[in-house]
Amino acid sequence: MNLFIIRHLTGPYLGYKVNETVTHYFIPQIWIRYNAYERKVSLMLYEIVNRFPEDMIVDNDGPLVSLYQPTSRAFPDNKQDPIVFKNLLHEIESSLEKLLNFKKVDSIMKPLYELRADKAFWNHTSAGMAVFASVNRCIVYKLDSPVVELAVVANSFHIKPLLKAQQSTENYLLLGLSRENFSLYKGNRYGFEEIQIDPDAPRTLKDVLGSQFTDLNLTHGSYAGAGGQAMYHGHGDVQQEIDKDTEKYLRYVDAFVLDNYSKELKLPLILASLKEYHSEFRRVSNNPYLIEGGIDQSFDSLNLNEIQKKSQKIIETINTEKINEIFESLDSSDLGEVAKAAFESRVDTLLISEDKIVPGKIDTKTGEILYGDISSPDYDDVLDDLAELVLSNGGSVLVLSEDKMPSDASVAAIYRYK
Repeated sequence: MNLFIIRHLTGPYLGYKVNETVTHYFIPQIWIRYNAYERKVSLMLYEIVNRFPEDMIVDNDGPLVSLYQPTSRAFPDNKQDPIVFKNLLHEIESSLEKLLNFKKVDSIMKPLYELRADKAFWNHTSAGMAVFASVNRCIVYKLDSPVVELAVVANSFHIKPLLKAQQSTENYLLLGLSRENFSLYKGNRYGFEEIQIDPDAPRTLKDVLGSQFTDLNLTHGSYAGAGGQAMYHGHGDVQQEIDKDTEKYLRYVDAFVLDNYSKELKLPLILASLKEYHSEFRRVSNNPYLIEGGIDQSFDSLNLNEIQKKSQKIIETINTEKINEIFESLDSSDLGEVAKAAFESRVDTLLISEDKIVPGKIDTKTGEILYGDISSPDYDDVLDDLAELVLSNGGSVLVLSEDKMPSDASVAAIYRYK
């Protein structure tokens, strides 16, 4: 992969090319496609995003399109993905055509058609995808866990499957660390894979420290100091220099992971390393997502299946403790009461059932629940609307399977004000 600079609009932007083929570049708020042969640049009508929640999800006017699709990472299974997407688009078209007074169907569908035709996108999919489209914008999430096929047109986005896929109880980062090198992985109960770090980013101790690196071959003997005078180190000096190098390197790794991944993804970070590096790394780390414990073994001595099993066990233990703490603080599991509290911005933490759907919507003037036919664009899942409302007011939302919800409730909440 060759990195290079292109100039477009107001300045230079970093892009990449792979085998001289069409690929993508990111400019703030704009995706562009660039063909290395024809030297042409064209604006793309959809954006691939990672941040959740995006503003458009909780602040937009309908009709709004929500599309979910499981996808395949590898050939030949991924050849079916564009076909499935095309069929889901037919469902969306049919729903939009029923809105007789709506004259902007093309504005919503055009970026979806472009996505359908983008071969580069379909050749690099993950386990699933979520697409949200309005008259003004279209965004795409690549998901690391599979989702159920769904195409919905409503006056609000259907975000519950995305919440489930993105929440930190499902996903985690793992840092494999030694004194000489590091690797970063992303995992969940469905899979575990290495994150491809920019090959130009320093990864090894020697690359990070550069000229400051302590060469052990020199420190055991002599080397020319300033003015050509020979200088010598004893064993104590050598260990001191090694410790300084290690600390500098660990500080670099911590900052690199925090700035490039943790701040954006906000996922629990598991450390896999020899025990002595656990204490040293935690002493210098400023990463708030680094969890206690971790894997006290040499990362290189474990295969990926072993690492995934150990990591999943750690995450499940943390999740169980977290959910138990939430259960002890719950204020209500009455749907009407929780809806009213959410309307009044009083919900701090909301639990909703992954498996239940309550057809209807929340009255934007009173906070009352209005039940209706979910096949109508005027109605969606009340639980979904509740999630959007709580997120827009700065609360947190957790999607749980039915067997993990308190009693048989579809919703439960912790209030800000008692």
